[in-house]
Amino acid sequence: MPELPEVEALAQILAERAVGREIARVHPAAVSVLKTYDPPLTDLEGRTVTAVRRHGKFLDLATDGPHLLLHLARAGWLRWRDGLPEDPPRPGKGPLALRLRLAGPEGAGFDLTEAGTRKALSVYCVRDPQEVPGIARLGPDPLAESFTLEEFAGLLRGVRHRIKGVLRDQSVIAGIGNAYSDEILHAARMSPYRLAGDLTEEEVARLYEAMGATLRDAVERSLGSAARDLKAEKRSGMRVHGRTGQPCPVCGDMVREVSFADSSLQYCPTCQTGGKPLADRRLSRLLK
Repeated sequence: MPELPEVEALAQILAERAVGREIARVHPAAVSVLKTYDPPLTDLEGRTVTAVRRHGKFLDLATDGPHLLLHLARAGWLRWRDGLPEDPPRPGKGPLALRLRLAGPEGAGFDLTEAGTRKALSVYCVRDPQEVPGIARLGPDPLAESFTLEEFAGLLRGVRHRIKGVLRDQSVIAGIGNAYSDEILHAARMSPYRLAGDLTEEEVARLYEAMGATLRDAVERSLGSAARDLKAEKRSGMRVHGRTGQPCPVCGDMVREVSFADSSLQYCPTCQTGGKPLADRRLSRLLK
């Protein structure tokens, strides 16, 4: 799933290529991706893109009229193309979900695609981004200058949930998903099973620093990359996420995994859990 760093890089790519240009056509190829109907997508046509912003994992194409909000979900992606056909795409079973073509003879623009059969990519055309429920409930952005250690500590205080889940909760902190929560906790030398409200002041400060450093480093690596290279760039920068069975780059211990119904987490026992493997009920059932 694209998370804060990748969405930030996509926002920069769109800002550099689309701001100041007029939208010629917006064609949904999969009707299910459109989550709003007023204003219609056609209200974007003839409008000028004035800014591209990120809200958590949402992309926001602001125009001199409505906003086009995009959430790529788990398997969605944005593919910039310097030349798009004028004819609208044919609805079908392929990965194409929406096409936006800018005005001009070259026909530049982008395609939104989604792999797999579990369709969750979402598109909204709204007058104000706060009309989108997922944006209205977002917590603070972890890279905002206004997001202080004191505010972070306040968000965790008294919370009786595992810190892994708290970091992923978009209503608590915006933009962090499964992959970067693994990376942040590894950098902070912290078990993903720790209860957020039990962290000491020193642990909260360590986690806050690890969060900022991990995300800033990922953003710096992502910026300037072409959209097609962002997924590979993300994978190459991971130290534990997606690296089950490989040696931890810090201590050399084997990276382990805990599996859940629709996701998994990766961690280093030596760096994060005092050398003790975490219970994996799913694996335990298989071994019985």
